[in-house]
Amino acid sequence: MMKEDEILQIFKERKAFLEGHFKLSSGLHSKYYLQSAQVLQYPELMERLCADLASRFDRMVEVVISPAIGGIIVGQEVARNLKKRSIFCERKDGIMVLRRGFKIEKKEKVLIIEDVITTGKSVKEVMDVVKKAGGVLVGIGALVSRGNEKMEEGVRQEVLLNLEIKTYKQEDCPMCKQGISLEKPGSREE
Repeated sequence: MMKEDEILQIFKERKAFLEGHFKLSSGLHSKYYLQSAQVLQYPELMERLCADLASRFDRMVEVVISPAIGGIIVGQEVARNLKKRSIFCERKDGIMVLRRGFKIEKKEKVLIIEDVITTGKSVKEVMDVVKKAGGVLVGIGALVSRGNEKMEEGVRQEVLLNLEIKTYKQEDCPMCKQGISLEKPGSREE
């Protein structure tokens, strides 16, 4: 297993750990942003990180599901390592749904994989999709968690890099008060 300081170094070397004033996909503001795509564009790094993440889950997984867009690549590579099927959810009219003919069978054992978890909103939306389909959630995994939030009691959760990064509502944001220019690099529409 890779060490957290090694993973953080990879993010920093690939300019994927950014400092500035960011509006996150959650709508919260932060001084730091993790752009996992900057790391995942290198197949050898993606392979190492996702193999490590996959190794933390047993073979009881039957399907890996990820939220679009950031989690798709990570989910695909984790599924490849586990030799399981990989599917993803995407938003339609603001609601996370299965499309493209993807299905979760009743009682199918499902692992949710994400790239970066901040508030957990996308993961929770995918959890709802899994439950509505009758799947059994057996785990949640991510490359990075920005807050160590536990998603679901009794469900195994594995994260390669846990960071405590403060986030702010717009009205409480010190960078806004300082007039620092705001960037919105995330994928979720408000």
